[in-house]
Amino acid sequence: MRILFLGDIFGRPGRKGIALKMTDLRKRLSLDLIVANGENASSGVGLSLKNAKELLGCGIDILTSGNHIWKFQNIYSYLNTCDKIVRPANVAEGAPGRGWTSFQIREGLSVAVVNLQGRTFMSACECPFRGADKILEEIPSEIKVILVDFHAEATSEKQCLSRYLDGRVSAVLGTHTHVQTNDARILENGCGYITDAGMCGPVDSCLGLAPGPVIKRFVTGLPQKWRVAGGPVELQGVVLDIDEETGKTVSIDVWKTDPIIGC
Repeated sequence: MRILFLGDIFGRPGRKGIALKMTDLRKRLSLDLIVANGENASSGVGLSLKNAKELLGCGIDILTSGNHIWKFQNIYSYLNTCDKIVRPANVAEGAPGRGWTSFQIREGLSVAVVNLQGRTFMSACECPFRGADKILEEIPSEIKVILVDFHAEATSEKQCLSRYLDGRVSAVLGTHTHVQTNDARILENGCGYITDAGMCGPVDSCLGLAPGPVIKRFVTGLPQKWRVAGGPVELQGVVLDIDEETGKTVSIDVWKTDPIIGC
């Protein structure tokens, strides 16, 4: 099974890049599943109902999210009814949506996609380690391929969760920092891992934002009005080959497009 996991989609430029490349990517990479983090797809913060439907309509199979998923309240009811979007599982009980979902590749073969949020330097949430344990008890035993989007700030927390889950999930894929890391690897018991899959958004930016106001904020310490950057866009993520029988990752490769003009 071959899976493309894409880092945080950022604003309109990221959405346009996805729309331009998605059909070609599925064919060219011979993909069975495309998963992407969409929590920053709307104006760089949050995911609106309109943009969620847009992204799912252009070829993404599952959207994961993170701490910004609650920005647009018009998506709350959709989170309850749509099984193609997951929000962090370890948020307060009773929050809209689901923390994991399954996707059928073909008859007799499904993939589980789990979303967790880190606690270090992040907004308050429940323990992701215990949250993962609880979810793994819920996932049917016949589902062998399990992906975890761990939306977290601290590299240490991401590395520790991957080792905690090694042998129990197929991959732990970090999101949130928007900077693609160069540490893709397969752990001892077959868990694929990367600290951060990167971002689908403007290349010439500060994490997707126009650099000017961000630099001014650092220099002056005063609030600024952020705006999504323009210019060429890159789509970043990882391509995983996973053994369907064992659920173990066979290969994981850092991946990105050439800069896309016109987004």
